[in-house]
Amino acid sequence: MTSINQRMIGFWSRAGTSLLPFADAASDDLPLPRLLRLALFQVSVGIAFVMINFTLNRVMIVEIGAPASLVAAMVALPLLFAPARALIGHKSDNYKSVLGWKRFPFVILGSALQFGGLSIMPFALLLMTGAGVLAGAPLGIGAACLAFLMVGAGIATLQTAGLALATDLSPVDKRPRVVALLYVALLLGMFFSSLILGHLLDGFTANKLVGVVQGSAALCASINMIAFWKQEARQPRLIPLDRIAPDFKKTWRDFFAVQRTRRLLTALGLGAAGFGMQDILLEPYGGQVLHLSVGATTALSALWSAGMLGGFAVAARALSAQVDQHRLAGFGVLIGIAAFALIVLSAPLASVGLLCAGAAGIGLGCGLFSVGTLIAAMNLSEQGNAGLALGAWGSVQATAAGVAIFVSGAIRDGVGALAMSGRLGTALIDPSTGYSAVWLIEIVLLFATLAVVGPLVRREYRDEPAFELTGLPV
Repeated sequence: MTSINQRMIGFWSRAGTSLLPFADAASDDLPLPRLLRLALFQVSVGIAFVMINFTLNRVMIVEIGAPASLVAAMVALPLLFAPARALIGHKSDNYKSVLGWKRFPFVILGSALQFGGLSIMPFALLLMTGAGVLAGAPLGIGAACLAFLMVGAGIATLQTAGLALATDLSPVDKRPRVVALLYVALLLGMFFSSLILGHLLDGFTANKLVGVVQGSAALCASINMIAFWKQEARQPRLIPLDRIAPDFKKTWRDFFAVQRTRRLLTALGLGAAGFGMQDILLEPYGGQVLHLSVGATTALSALWSAGMLGGFAVAARALSAQVDQHRLAGFGVLIGIAAFALIVLSAPLASVGLLCAGAAGIGLGCGLFSVGTLIAAMNLSEQGNAGLALGAWGSVQATAAGVAIFVSGAIRDGVGALAMSGRLGTALIDPSTGYSAVWLIEIVLLFATLAVVGPLVRREYRDEPAFELTGLPV
């Protein structure tokens, strides 16, 4: 009877680990409850991202009546801080604190900027309406731009420092599962906050706008404090106060001089652009070309999100089984190429099924590619430069995706106008032509990504020593 009970206990223990998502991401130094609490900072980032990129877009255009071009410019402002992520990571690697914290001061700074930007944002938007004693377009636009900049800087600082801290805390063999868990938390935060915020702002009023946005600010700050409370141990002698911090320019040159690093960041930029150009076009494509309803096109985003979640789960399993991270990223690129090919074919075949399969495939491929390249970046950070490596990953990824989104709209409009005017030939007089041009460019970018990332799988790149930041204590 005792042996039977022991076998049953062993069976359910193994089943619990396999059925509970990311249970095996935990370790003795980072147990599951602590890891789940740390992942909450990604939920905060997801809430702020949805607020400035989706929810307030509609409010500014529909309820406030701001020009779409002005709204697009404001939404693009946070991208100004994307290149600064590498500098933020470098500073957090070498921060000299009397209290012995490297990452936590940057977490506080990011949370404060995020909270401050969201706090003033509703009042700035209301000033743009022209109502009130101090109201006026110039003042409102200036205040709104400041709010968007603050939120963007807060997200960049918070996410860079948070990912670096997760790298510091997690053992090397557990990092794939930890990364997947963090990005699942980000997607879940974006998904549920988009539903909740949209519901709360239904039936727009000025008071409701102030309450919802400022309530989100307070919620994000609270979540961040819960996530990071007692996560980083104090080590007052980790970086001596009298030590001169390494120069960022020299450190970056040394970091970028490694061929593996250059190739990885190049592949990341090409892949981020290749997967990102469709972000603002997929739903309009479904409505304009395949005549789907608003609810049906919204389902495309749900399919993309489901594909991303599936990609994170598959990536975590594969990396835990010692699959090479560059090979995994390459598989994601191949899936993305096939997915965009399905979307291109969906227009001439008038197939909604192909479009749905393509949307899910883009999410799956993007999830595999994102986790694979992020793990590769984390593996560059073996000697105390986790912030620099992850900051570089975030800088390249965000900048390339932002530029790609901006360019994709111009390509779609330009090629579409030429096609509909008959200048490209009568065969291309179709609403899908402008969209298809973007899809084909994305396929080309992903083939280029595959060509760049392929050599990283070779043994000489895997065995190449990682960048070493001299002068840091071991």
